[in-house]
Amino acid sequence: MKKCIAILCIFILSSCAELQQVVNSLPQTTGGFGISNIDIANGLREALDNGIDKQVAKLTLKDGFYRNQLVKVLLPQELRKVDKTLRDVGLGKLADEGLKVLNRAAEDAVKEATPIFINAVKQITFTDAKQILLGNDSAATSYLKNRTRSQLYQKFNPVINKSFSKVGADKIWSSIIKKYNAIPLTNNVNPDLTDYVTNEALKGVYTMIAVEEKDIRTKLSSRTTDLLKKVFALQD
Repeated sequence: MKKCIAILCIFILSSCAELQQVVNSLPQTTGGFGISNIDIANGLREALDNGIDKQVAKLTLKDGFYRNQLVKVLLPQELRKVDKTLRDVGLGKLADEGLKVLNRAAEDAVKEATPIFINAVKQITFTDAKQILLGNDSAATSYLKNRTRSQLYQKFNPVINKSFSKVGADKIWSSIIKKYNAIPLTNNVNPDLTDYVTNEALKGVYTMIAVEEKDIRTKLSSRTTDLLKKVFALQD
């Protein structure tokens, strides 16, 4: 009798283990809302894809940075005195051109971003998705930033360096700095503009993705598909 009971227990435990495997393989719903983890992950991916398609793409156009006050590349702190001094001595046009070519280089670099972003978006897990969904208004952007910033820097930096030559930024800034350093009573400057513009371009990219994410989180009209409406209703 004891032997039969033992065999029965083993059978039940084995069946339970198999049943649990089946249950684990089914889409899990969240908070009784009848929405699966798969839906949540896909919804977050769609939101980030929207940010890339609608916002980051704008930055690659001519004046995408220069005429967008949210992301316009301004002069580094050490060069703002250069800008002011040049304008004071009647070289305002040269100062304007120097600022514009920095923004042109940023626009060129952002064209390298899309494939890297797409790859990072594909890698969002169910766990990532739930944490992002219930996070702050820029949680998805922060996720993307953590996953892509280092790789994007490596991509952007040589493109910006090359762009400086293409648009003549290297010559313009060589002229600007030479003229400034020749002005009496000024301290010589020689900033690393490639590194500076690379970081400003990265900042601009994440700023624009965050704009789209916040719109989707806070404006019903920005949830343009049934999936976005269903997923982001969870965080309302």
